[in-house]
Amino acid sequence: MSTLPCQSSSQFDKSSDFSDAQAVKQWIHAQALDLGFSDCGFLSINHPLFQQQIEQLQAWLAKGYNGQLGFMHHHHEQRANPQLLVEGARTIISVRMDYLTQAPKPRTVEDDARPNHAIIARYARGRDYHKVMRSRLKQLAQRIETMLPHWQHLSIGADQPFVFRPFSDSAPIFERPIADAAGLGWTGKHTLLINKQGGSFFVLGELFMSLLLPEDSPVSAHCGSCTACIDICPTQAIVAPHQLNAAACISYLTIEHKGIIKVKYRRAIGNRVFGCDDCQLICPWNRYAKLAQIDDFDARNGLNQITLLELWQWSEEQFLTLTQGSPIRRTGYTGFLRNVAIALGNATASQLVTEALQQRLGTQGEILDEHIIWAINEQRQRLGLSI
Repeated sequence: MSTLPCQSSSQFDKSSDFSDAQAVKQWIHAQALDLGFSDCGFLSINHPLFQQQIEQLQAWLAKGYNGQLGFMHHHHEQRANPQLLVEGARTIISVRMDYLTQAPKPRTVEDDARPNHAIIARYARGRDYHKVMRSRLKQLAQRIETMLPHWQHLSIGADQPFVFRPFSDSAPIFERPIADAAGLGWTGKHTLLINKQGGSFFVLGELFMSLLLPEDSPVSAHCGSCTACIDICPTQAIVAPHQLNAAACISYLTIEHKGIIKVKYRRAIGNRVFGCDDCQLICPWNRYAKLAQIDDFDARNGLNQITLLELWQWSEEQFLTLTQGSPIRRTGYTGFLRNVAIALGNATASQLVTEALQQRLGTQGEILDEHIIWAINEQRQRLGLSI
Protein backbone atom coordinates (compact mmCIF):
# COMPACT_ATOMS: atom_id res chain seq x y z
CA MET A 1 0.00 0.00 0.00
CA SER A 2 1.07 3.58 -0.60
CA THR A 3 -0.35 7.04 -0.90
CA LEU A 4 -1.85 8.21 -4.14
CA PRO A 5 0.42 10.11 -6.56
CA CYS A 6 1.01 13.64 -5.33
CA GLN A 7 -0.90 16.32 -7.19
CA SER A 8 0.90 19.67 -7.11
CA SER A 9 -0.95 22.79 -6.05
CA SER A 10 -0.18 24.48 -9.36
CA GLN A 11 -1.72 21.59 -11.32
CA PHE A 12 -4.87 21.72 -9.24
CA ASP A 13 -5.07 25.48 -9.55
CA LYS A 14 -5.41 25.34 -13.35
CA SER A 15 -8.89 23.90 -13.04
CA SER A 16 -10.00 25.97 -10.04
CA ASP A 17 -10.92 29.63 -9.88
CA PHE A 18 -11.21 29.79 -6.07
CA SER A 19 -14.15 32.13 -6.28
CA ASP A 20 -15.12 31.54 -2.67
CA ALA A 21 -14.11 29.87 0.58
CA GLN A 22 -16.02 26.72 -0.33
CA ALA A 23 -13.69 26.17 -3.28
CA VAL A 24 -10.73 26.48 -0.91
CA LYS A 25 -12.27 23.83 1.33
CA GLN A 26 -12.74 21.52 -1.64
CA TRP A 27 -9.09 21.96 -2.59
CA ILE A 28 -7.94 21.20 0.97
CA HIS A 29 -10.19 18.15 1.06
CA ALA A 30 -8.63 16.83 -2.16
CA GLN A 31 -5.14 17.36 -0.75
CA ALA A 32 -6.09 15.55 2.47
CA LEU A 33 -7.21 12.51 0.47
CA ASP A 34 -4.02 12.67 -1.57
CA LEU A 35 -1.99 12.49 1.64
CA GLY A 36 -3.70 9.29 2.77
CA PHE A 37 -6.47 10.70 4.95
CA SER A 38 -9.93 9.19 4.50
CA ASP A 39 -11.83 12.42 5.02
CA CYS A 40 -11.62 15.87 6.58
CA GLY A 41 -14.03 18.37 8.05
CA PHE A 42 -13.87 21.99 9.19
CA LEU A 43 -14.84 23.54 12.52
CA SER A 44 -14.56 27.01 14.03
CA ILE A 45 -12.21 27.27 16.97
CA ASN A 46 -15.01 29.18 18.73
CA HIS A 47 -17.60 26.40 18.38
CA PRO A 48 -19.86 26.04 21.47
CA LEU A 49 -19.06 22.33 21.82
CA PHE A 50 -15.93 23.04 23.85
CA GLN A 51 -17.74 24.49 26.84
CA GLN A 52 -20.41 21.79 26.59
CA GLN A 53 -17.77 19.07 26.59
CA ILE A 54 -16.07 20.52 29.67
CA GLU A 55 -19.30 20.11 31.61
CA GLN A 56 -19.66 16.51 30.43
CA LEU A 57 -16.01 15.77 31.22
CA GLN A 58 -16.38 17.07 34.76
CA ALA A 59 -19.44 14.88 35.31
CA TRP A 60 -17.52 11.86 33.96
CA LEU A 61 -14.56 12.56 36.22
CA ALA A 62 -16.85 12.89 39.23
CA LYS A 63 -17.89 9.25 38.69
CA GLY A 64 -14.25 8.11 38.81
CA TYR A 65 -14.41 6.62 35.33
CA ASN A 66 -10.94 7.92 34.43
CA GLY A 67 -9.02 5.39 36.56
CA GLN A 68 -5.35 6.42 36.66
CA LEU A 69 -5.81 8.97 33.88
CA GLY A 70 -5.00 11.83 36.22
CA PHE A 71 -4.17 14.19 33.36
CA MET A 72 -7.89 14.36 32.56
CA HIS A 73 -8.26 16.60 35.63
CA HIS A 74 -5.86 19.17 34.20
CA HIS A 75 -5.81 21.83 31.45
CA HIS A 76 -9.55 22.38 31.42
CA GLU A 77 -9.04 25.99 30.39
CA GLN A 78 -7.27 24.91 27.18
CA ARG A 79 -9.92 22.27 26.49
CA ALA A 80 -12.69 24.85 26.84
CA ASN A 81 -10.77 27.48 24.86
CA PRO A 82 -8.67 25.72 22.19
CA GLN A 83 -7.52 29.05 20.76
CA LEU A 84 -5.17 29.15 23.77
CA LEU A 85 -3.23 26.25 22.24
CA VAL A 86 -2.43 28.05 18.99
CA GLU A 87 -2.49 31.83 19.03
CA GLY A 88 -4.08 33.15 15.87
CA ALA A 89 -5.83 29.90 14.92
CA ARG A 90 -9.37 30.30 13.65
CA THR A 91 -10.27 26.99 12.02
CA ILE A 92 -9.70 23.36 12.99
CA ILE A 93 -9.36 20.81 10.20
CA SER A 94 -10.37 17.42 11.59
CA VAL A 95 -9.11 14.37 9.71
CA ARG A 96 -9.49 10.63 9.96
CA MET A 97 -7.16 7.92 8.67
CA ASP A 98 -8.14 4.27 8.14
CA TYR A 99 -5.81 1.72 9.71
CA LEU A 100 -7.11 -1.76 8.90
CA THR A 101 -4.75 -3.88 6.80
CA GLN A 102 -7.14 -6.81 6.56
CA ALA A 103 -10.93 -6.70 6.67
CA PRO A 104 -12.31 -8.62 9.67
CA LYS A 105 -15.28 -10.94 9.32
CA PRO A 106 -18.38 -8.75 9.86
CA ARG A 107 -19.95 -8.82 13.31
CA THR A 108 -17.59 -11.51 14.58
CA VAL A 109 -14.91 -11.47 17.30
CA GLU A 110 -12.57 -14.03 15.76
CA ASP A 111 -9.80 -13.08 18.21
CA ASP A 112 -11.45 -15.36 20.79
CA ALA A 113 -10.91 -18.36 18.51
CA ARG A 114 -7.12 -18.08 18.95
CA PRO A 115 -6.62 -18.33 22.72
CA ASN A 116 -2.90 -19.08 22.43
CA HIS A 117 -2.15 -16.09 20.20
CA ALA A 118 -1.50 -12.58 21.46
CA ILE A 119 -4.15 -10.10 20.37
CA ILE A 120 -2.85 -6.59 19.82
CA ALA A 121 -5.31 -3.86 18.85
CA ARG A 122 -5.22 -3.43 15.10
CA TYR A 123 -4.16 0.20 15.19
CA ALA A 124 -1.04 -0.71 17.18
CA ARG A 125 0.46 -3.49 15.07
CA GLY A 126 2.47 -1.17 12.85
CA ARG A 127 4.16 2.19 13.28
CA ASP A 128 3.00 4.60 15.96
CA TYR A 129 0.19 6.43 14.19
CA HIS A 130 0.71 9.64 16.17
CA LYS A 131 3.93 10.31 14.28
CA VAL A 132 2.37 9.39 10.94
CA MET A 133 -0.63 11.62 11.58
CA ARG A 134 1.34 14.69 12.63
CA SER A 135 3.75 14.31 9.72
CA ARG A 136 0.93 14.15 7.17
CA LEU A 137 -0.92 17.05 8.78
CA LYS A 138 2.24 19.13 8.56
CA GLN A 139 2.48 18.27 4.86
CA LEU A 140 -1.14 19.35 4.43
CA ALA A 141 -0.37 22.68 6.11
CA GLN A 142 2.64 23.21 3.87
CA ARG A 143 0.54 22.59 0.78
CA ILE A 144 -2.04 25.08 2.04
CA GLU A 145 0.69 27.64 2.65
CA THR A 146 1.89 27.41 -0.97
CA MET A 147 -1.61 28.38 -2.14
CA LEU A 148 -2.05 31.50 -0.03
CA PRO A 149 -1.15 33.87 -2.91
CA HIS A 150 -4.05 32.40 -4.92
CA TRP A 151 -6.52 33.09 -2.09
CA GLN A 152 -5.65 36.64 -1.09
CA HIS A 153 -8.67 38.03 -2.90
CA LEU A 154 -10.91 36.07 -0.51
CA SER A 155 -11.78 37.23 2.98
CA ILE A 156 -10.31 34.21 4.70
CA GLY A 157 -7.07 35.62 6.10
CA ALA A 158 -4.80 34.41 3.28
CA ASP A 159 -3.13 37.83 3.20
CA GLN A 160 -1.95 37.44 6.81
CA PRO A 161 0.97 35.39 8.21
CA PHE A 162 -0.04 31.73 8.13
CA VAL A 163 -0.19 30.01 11.51
CA PHE A 164 -0.70 26.28 11.94
CA ARG A 165 -0.05 23.39 14.30
CA PRO A 166 -0.84 19.67 13.86
CA PHE A 167 -2.15 17.51 16.70
CA SER A 168 -2.75 13.82 17.20
CA ASP A 169 -3.69 12.90 20.74
CA SER A 170 -0.87 15.24 21.76
CA ALA A 171 -2.66 18.06 23.59
CA PRO A 172 -5.77 18.66 25.74
CA ILE A 173 -8.19 18.57 22.82
CA PHE A 174 -11.68 17.12 22.54
CA GLU A 175 -10.65 15.08 19.53
CA ARG A 176 -13.70 12.87 18.96
CA PRO A 177 -16.28 15.63 19.65
CA ILE A 178 -14.46 17.88 17.16
CA ALA A 179 -14.63 15.17 14.49
CA ASP A 180 -18.29 14.58 15.32
CA ALA A 181 -19.17 18.27 15.03
CA ALA A 182 -17.15 18.58 11.82
CA GLY A 183 -19.26 15.89 10.14
CA LEU A 184 -16.74 13.02 10.04
CA GLY A 185 -19.25 10.69 11.68
CA TRP A 186 -21.35 10.29 14.78
CA THR A 187 -20.47 9.13 18.26
CA GLY A 188 -21.47 5.51 18.75
CA LYS A 189 -22.72 4.03 21.99
CA HIS A 190 -19.19 2.75 22.65
CA THR A 191 -18.03 6.43 22.54
CA LEU A 192 -16.00 5.92 19.34
CA LEU A 193 -16.73 7.78 16.12
CA ILE A 194 -18.61 5.86 13.41
CA ASN A 195 -18.72 6.85 9.75
CA LYS A 196 -21.58 5.61 7.57
CA GLN A 197 -19.26 4.82 4.65
CA GLY A 198 -16.19 3.80 6.65
CA GLY A 199 -17.10 2.19 9.96
CA SER A 200 -14.87 3.09 12.92
CA PHE A 201 -11.45 1.55 12.32
CA PHE A 202 -9.71 4.89 11.89
CA VAL A 203 -7.63 7.32 13.93
CA LEU A 204 -8.17 11.06 14.26
CA GLY A 205 -6.02 14.15 14.03
CA GLU A 206 -6.40 17.92 13.90
CA LEU A 207 -4.76 20.80 12.11
CA PHE A 208 -5.24 24.17 13.79
CA MET A 209 -4.72 27.00 11.30
CA SER A 210 -5.25 30.72 10.90
CA LEU A 211 -7.42 30.66 7.77
CA LEU A 212 -11.08 31.42 8.42
CA LEU A 213 -13.19 28.83 6.59
CA PRO A 214 -16.88 27.88 6.84
CA GLU A 215 -17.79 25.09 9.24
CA ASP A 216 -19.15 21.74 8.16
CA SER A 217 -22.34 20.35 9.67
CA PRO A 218 -22.60 17.28 11.90
CA VAL A 219 -24.30 14.13 10.61
CA SER A 220 -27.19 12.24 12.17
CA ALA A 221 -26.54 9.24 14.39
CA HIS A 222 -27.44 5.83 12.97
CA CYS A 223 -27.06 3.43 15.88
CA GLY A 224 -30.79 3.11 16.41
CA SER A 225 -31.74 0.49 18.98
CA CYS A 226 -28.54 -1.55 18.46
CA THR A 227 -26.64 -2.39 21.65
CA ALA A 228 -24.12 -4.85 20.19
CA CYS A 229 -21.09 -2.92 21.45
CA ILE A 230 -22.51 -2.70 24.97
CA ASP A 231 -23.43 -6.37 25.04
CA ILE A 232 -20.07 -7.64 23.75
CA CYS A 233 -17.78 -5.69 26.08
CA PRO A 234 -15.90 -8.35 28.09
CA THR A 235 -15.61 -6.19 31.22
CA GLN A 236 -18.95 -4.37 30.83
CA ALA A 237 -17.04 -1.09 30.64
CA ILE A 238 -19.76 0.56 28.53
CA VAL A 239 -22.04 1.27 31.46
CA ALA A 240 -24.72 2.99 29.36
CA PRO A 241 -25.05 4.31 25.80
CA HIS A 242 -22.25 6.86 25.28
CA GLN A 243 -20.83 6.29 28.78
CA LEU A 244 -17.54 4.45 29.17
CA ASN A 245 -15.99 3.50 32.49
CA ALA A 246 -12.40 3.73 31.25
CA ALA A 247 -11.14 2.16 34.48
CA ALA A 248 -12.80 -1.11 33.41
CA CYS A 249 -11.96 -0.95 29.69
CA ILE A 250 -9.44 -3.54 28.45
CA SER A 251 -7.71 -0.92 26.32
CA TYR A 252 -7.14 1.17 29.43
CA LEU A 253 -6.19 -1.77 31.61
CA THR A 254 -3.59 -3.17 29.21
CA ILE A 255 -2.12 0.17 28.09
CA GLU A 256 -2.62 2.97 30.60
CA HIS A 257 -3.09 1.19 33.92
CA LYS A 258 0.09 0.81 35.94
CA GLY A 259 0.61 -1.84 38.57
CA ILE A 260 -1.70 -4.69 39.51
CA ILE A 261 -4.80 -5.39 37.43
CA LYS A 262 -7.76 -6.41 39.58
CA VAL A 263 -8.52 -10.12 39.61
CA LYS A 264 -12.13 -9.51 38.57
CA TYR A 265 -10.97 -8.32 35.14
CA ARG A 266 -8.30 -10.92 34.37
CA ARG A 267 -10.40 -13.69 32.86
CA ALA A 268 -12.35 -11.17 30.81
CA ILE A 269 -9.11 -9.82 29.32
CA GLY A 270 -8.62 -13.18 27.63
CA ASN A 271 -5.71 -13.12 25.18
CA ARG A 272 -5.67 -9.35 24.66
CA VAL A 273 -2.21 -8.01 25.53
CA PHE A 274 -2.49 -4.47 24.15
CA GLY A 275 -5.86 -2.86 23.61
CA CYS A 276 -9.18 -4.39 22.56
CA ASP A 277 -11.22 -4.22 19.35
CA ASP A 278 -14.32 -6.17 20.42
CA CYS A 279 -16.81 -3.29 20.41
CA GLN A 280 -15.68 -2.35 16.92
CA LEU A 281 -15.55 -5.89 15.53
CA ILE A 282 -19.17 -6.49 16.52
CA CYS A 283 -20.46 -3.17 15.15
CA PRO A 284 -22.61 -3.65 12.03
CA TRP A 285 -21.26 -0.45 10.48
CA ASN A 286 -17.81 -1.96 10.22
CA ARG A 287 -18.92 -4.09 7.31
CA TYR A 288 -18.07 -0.85 5.46
CA ALA A 289 -14.67 -0.37 7.09
CA LYS A 290 -11.98 0.55 4.57
CA LEU A 291 -8.36 -0.59 4.40
CA ALA A 292 -5.46 1.73 5.13
CA GLN A 293 -4.04 3.76 2.26
CA ILE A 294 -0.52 3.90 3.70
CA ASP A 295 1.82 1.07 4.66
CA ASP A 296 2.73 2.45 8.12
CA PHE A 297 -0.11 0.40 9.63
CA ASP A 298 1.18 -2.92 8.25
CA ALA A 299 1.93 -5.35 11.08
CA ARG A 300 5.58 -5.43 12.11
CA ASN A 301 7.50 -8.41 13.44
CA GLY A 302 4.52 -10.73 12.98
CA LEU A 303 2.47 -8.94 15.64
CA ASN A 304 -0.76 -9.92 13.88
CA GLN A 305 -0.10 -13.64 14.37
CA ILE A 306 2.44 -14.02 17.18
CA THR A 307 1.81 -16.52 19.98
CA LEU A 308 1.72 -15.72 23.66
CA LEU A 309 4.64 -18.02 24.40
CA GLU A 310 6.74 -16.23 21.77
CA LEU A 311 6.10 -12.88 23.45
CA TRP A 312 6.74 -14.39 26.88
CA GLN A 313 10.26 -15.31 25.79
CA TRP A 314 11.15 -11.74 24.77
CA SER A 315 14.03 -10.25 26.72
CA GLU A 316 13.88 -6.57 27.59
CA GLU A 317 16.38 -5.91 24.80
CA GLN A 318 14.14 -7.72 22.31
CA PHE A 319 11.11 -5.80 23.56
CA LEU A 320 12.85 -2.47 23.03
CA THR A 321 14.18 -3.49 19.62
CA LEU A 322 11.02 -5.08 18.25
CA THR A 323 8.72 -2.31 19.48
CA GLN A 324 10.86 0.59 18.31
CA GLY A 325 8.55 3.22 16.79
CA SER A 326 5.52 1.29 18.03
CA PRO A 327 2.77 2.41 20.43
CA ILE A 328 3.34 -0.83 22.35
CA ARG A 329 6.34 0.82 24.01
CA ARG A 330 3.82 2.73 26.13
CA THR A 331 3.31 -0.23 28.48
CA GLY A 332 6.99 -0.65 29.33
CA TYR A 333 8.61 -4.07 29.46
CA THR A 334 7.25 -5.20 32.82
CA GLY A 335 3.76 -3.91 32.01
CA PHE A 336 3.80 -5.81 28.75
CA LEU A 337 4.86 -9.04 30.48
CA ARG A 338 2.08 -8.48 33.04
CA ASN A 339 -0.44 -8.45 30.19
CA VAL A 340 1.07 -11.54 28.57
CA ALA A 341 1.04 -13.36 31.92
CA ILE A 342 -2.70 -12.75 32.27
CA ALA A 343 -3.26 -13.95 28.71
CA LEU A 344 -1.22 -17.11 29.39
CA GLY A 345 -3.41 -17.76 32.41
CA ASN A 346 -6.38 -17.68 30.03
CA ALA A 347 -4.67 -19.77 27.32
CA THR A 348 -5.40 -23.43 26.58
CA ALA A 349 -4.45 -25.47 29.63
CA SER A 350 -0.94 -26.83 29.15
CA GLN A 351 1.91 -28.00 31.34
CA LEU A 352 4.24 -26.22 28.91
CA VAL A 353 2.55 -22.89 29.64
CA THR A 354 2.72 -23.51 33.38
CA GLU A 355 6.44 -24.25 33.19
CA ALA A 356 7.10 -21.17 31.07
CA LEU A 357 5.28 -19.02 33.62
CA GLN A 358 7.25 -20.50 36.50
CA GLN A 359 10.56 -19.70 34.81
CA ARG A 360 9.91 -15.95 35.11
CA LEU A 361 8.95 -15.94 38.78
CA GLY A 362 11.21 -13.57 40.70
CA THR A 363 12.73 -11.95 37.62
CA GLN A 364 10.84 -8.64 37.33
CA GLY A 365 9.49 -7.81 40.75
CA GLU A 366 6.41 -8.34 42.88
CA ILE A 367 3.87 -6.87 40.46
CA LEU A 368 4.70 -9.31 37.68
CA ASP A 369 4.96 -12.18 40.18
CA GLU A 370 1.41 -11.43 41.36
CA HIS A 371 0.08 -11.99 37.84
CA ILE A 372 2.30 -14.99 37.15
CA ILE A 373 1.08 -16.78 40.28
CA TRP A 374 -2.52 -16.06 39.31
CA ALA A 375 -1.88 -17.39 35.79
CA ILE A 376 -0.20 -20.55 37.09
CA ASN A 377 -3.15 -21.22 39.40
CA GLU A 378 -5.60 -20.73 36.51
CA GLN A 379 -3.65 -23.19 34.39
CA ARG A 380 -3.30 -25.77 37.17
CA GLN A 381 -6.97 -25.54 38.03
CA ARG A 382 -7.97 -26.34 34.45
CA LEU A 383 -5.41 -29.14 34.31
CA GLY A 384 -7.03 -30.65 37.38
CA LEU A 385 -3.92 -30.14 39.53
CA SER A 386 -3.76 -28.90 43.10
CA ILE A 387 -3.18 -25.16 43.59
